[in-house]
Amino acid sequence: MQITVVLVGIAAAVAVGWLLFVEVPEGNLARLVGVVLAVVTGVVGARAAGRVASSQFAAYDVAEVGVEGPISRDGGSGRLPTSPGGTPADEVVEQIEAADEDPSARALLLRLNTPGGEVVPSDDIRLAAERFDGPTVAYATDVCASGGYWIASGCDAIYAREGSIVGSIGVIGSRVNAAGLADKLGLDYERLAAGEYKDAGTPLKEMSDEEREYLQGLIDGYYEEFVDRVTDGRDLSDEQVRDTEARVYLGGDAQSIGLVDHLATKKEVKERLATDLGQDEVEVREFEPERNVMARLRGGSQAVAYAFGAGVASAVAGEDAGSVDGFEFELR
Repeated sequence: MQITVVLVGIAAAVAVGWLLFVEVPEGNLARLVGVVLAVVTGVVGARAAGRVASSQFAAYDVAEVGVEGPISRDGGSGRLPTSPGGTPADEVVEQIEAADEDPSARALLLRLNTPGGEVVPSDDIRLAAERFDGPTVAYATDVCASGGYWIASGCDAIYAREGSIVGSIGVIGSRVNAAGLADKLGLDYERLAAGEYKDAGTPLKEMSDEEREYLQGLIDGYYEEFVDRVTDGRDLSDEQVRDTEARVYLGGDAQSIGLVDHLATKKEVKERLATDLGQDEVEVREFEPERNVMARLRGGSQAVAYAFGAGVASAVAGEDAGSVDGFEFELR
């Protein structure tokens, strides 16, 4: 259909140009100039027809956006990479918003393969999906855990494979306790702070019971928010969500307790979307951020660094999932 529209547009533009610039003028020079102008008019008409065709007869009707790897604000570009191929949440949000503004995208397919990550960036992606004007489907491939499930539970339906790992509705807080090592090395921790809990969780000193209770309260707060997100998005009670105790489940088990709606391949997901949209079939276009050469090289160098042990270094330093002076919070 798009080709037909373009060809009709070219023919109409050339015909108008020929009439205005060739038939009407008199003289050979005028005719020559007229032919040139007619061709130019045809080119302009072809471009205009192409734009009309792409907007009115797009080759796709479902937008696909991927969430791959650990979720963070910048995908790990500002520090040692936690793993190659992390998800920059802001870029995912931009792609979902671009799909929402595209009149051709009638539905959103959110492809998830992530162990989770930072709390607020995960919620940003979920909120962007909830704002999409049309059906939203989460499709769990290999792993859809913790922050990934936080996102998925905000979609209209969740699909997974039989072997997908789904769940981990929980929050973890961690810190490196280096106080003993500091003593052996003869290092002293000297506290200069304003506010009793400003240095709670600092690795170079032992944690007091009051600090532990304070940090546990933050974790409990995140957990309550996670439970609320799941119960709001899924047909599950508060008790059912808490009974999972942050376990992960294979696809079939996840379906049996209501964490997943259907087990399906991507082809079957497309068939269900076609039914939802009242069509015989759908075409999917993946929305991806445009990356320049430097960004691609940086991503490649991060993967190499990870292979040579940057992952170990970041594990010692802790994931920057949201922290309080060295104490890290993660949806993992």
